[in-house]
Amino acid sequence: MTSTVPTAVQHTDAQPPITMFGPDFPFAYDDFLAHPAGLGQIPATEHGTEVAVIGGGLSGLVTAYELMKMGLKPVVYEADRIGGRLRTVGFDGCGAAGEGGALTAEMGAMRFPPSSTALQHYIDLVGLTTTPFPNPLAPGTPSTVVDLKGETHYAETIDDLPQVYRDVMDAWNAVLEEGADFSEMNRAMRERDVPRIREIWARLVEKLDNQTFYGFLCDSESFKSFRHREIFGQVGFGTGGWDTDFPNSILEILRVVYSEADDHHRGIVEGSQQLPLRLWEREPAKIVHWPLGTSLSSLHGGAPKPAVTRLNRTAGNRITVTDASGDIRTYQAAVFTAQSWMLLSKIACDDSLFPIDHWTAIERTHYMESSKLFVPVDRPFWLDKDETTGRDAMSMTLTDRMTRGTYLLDNGPDAPAVICLSYTWCDDSLKWLPLSANERMEVMLNSLGEIYPKVDIRSHIIGNPVTVSWENEPYFMGAFKANLPGHYRYQRRLFTHFMQDRLPAEKRGIFLAGDDISWTAGWAEGAVQTALNAVWGVMSQLGGATDPTNPGPGDVYDEIAPVELPED
Repeated sequence: MTSTVPTAVQHTDAQPPITMFGPDFPFAYDDFLAHPAGLGQIPATEHGTEVAVIGGGLSGLVTAYELMKMGLKPVVYEADRIGGRLRTVGFDGCGAAGEGGALTAEMGAMRFPPSSTALQHYIDLVGLTTTPFPNPLAPGTPSTVVDLKGETHYAETIDDLPQVYRDVMDAWNAVLEEGADFSEMNRAMRERDVPRIREIWARLVEKLDNQTFYGFLCDSESFKSFRHREIFGQVGFGTGGWDTDFPNSILEILRVVYSEADDHHRGIVEGSQQLPLRLWEREPAKIVHWPLGTSLSSLHGGAPKPAVTRLNRTAGNRITVTDASGDIRTYQAAVFTAQSWMLLSKIACDDSLFPIDHWTAIERTHYMESSKLFVPVDRPFWLDKDETTGRDAMSMTLTDRMTRGTYLLDNGPDAPAVICLSYTWCDDSLKWLPLSANERMEVMLNSLGEIYPKVDIRSHIIGNPVTVSWENEPYFMGAFKANLPGHYRYQRRLFTHFMQDRLPAEKRGIFLAGDDISWTAGWAEGAVQTALNAVWGVMSQLGGATDPTNPGPGDVYDEIAPVELPED
């Protein structure tokens, strides 16, 4: 994707594709999933053993699906709805449908990079289709408008923007090379050169763990200009402005750019929530112990168990789960995939569940607030041409006004369509929090009216707006985790928790997985990877093992373990 400020190096088609192979834990999850030997097996004596899976988002459903295939009986608990932050909703009062069915809006994850190859395995498995997502200046985006400080610039390519934007692009490319060995790391990840990845990353983790994203820019000779940093914060690279990430650890940002997670995005045509929903209903062609035709849905009588209200250890180092109906069950193993802050708030927990250092890591988890608002419209009117300029009537919009990012999602030239009027983060998101959906829409329409004075957006709206503020959702605390400077050690504790032979015997049996636990929070790939770690952990605890030809993440852990910083 050609972004407003693209990543540092343009690669040829002859190079291996970039994937989320590291840098923290360079394990080939995609190869592990694709291997004909499968993910492993458990002793026949353990077939049918119940395993609690707490959380019905993507990580929970992947965990449950793979455990079921091994012959275990996952028991899924879900407080809200299957999908987690893969949430696709319709519009009340719309009265219209596109070619593919009713109009929908993606309230959570809506764009996925091709580098998410483990995620793609499941997208393909359940028969979903993808299409290019209309990010700023992406090849499939007809036009982009950048509106900063009251000045509006229309662009179909990066060359249509003023020189200062290309200067900012050059500065970003330079700072990545100067301070983060971008080309070397990108090449090593493409080639899956584990020793080189580990060598580069170990040096950078030690050097940069205490550095913010903004401080990283300021320390570079290439970004000495405040004006350049300001533009970069508003316009950013890939999907838009990144100033809301400025306080976060630069290591978080480097993981994104190394793996090109912010490039070449695709949306799921049928809706992102269909991925976990279809996994819930899917009947695997290869399954152990259970008869053909078994699905997670059939094992649960069609619905997951309700919210977990208590977790505690009981005799024999078992994990006992109490749910909202009052039902109490005890398990040899449990996997917790929900947002980890629920262990501190919604769920009563014994301190003995985790070592104190892991509790500290959970308590220190930092979340990014996020809000969106969508409206349905009668047609993609933004493709109408201005009679005077010949430009599109409206464009994908990046602005320093309250809307920040506006995305135009069409289903064909004459079909009803959807506008994401606003996609905001952190402080910008909190400013919307007191307003209702209609109040938010009015503010957004006024802001966009300043940018597009000739366009009557309101006249095209055919239904009520839908909105979300993830920081206000009862089972979430924001859109996703984002580490602050100095948090690397905390993240390492959480990610490596699946290696329970490192834990005291009395602290084993419950496994952490999900977005909070991954190195790449905010990207569904991390939820999948940590689910596969937990599957390996449960399998190992119950006496199972992988096939020697297809070692799992725990089998090769010592060779690729994340960098360990001193605790003194």
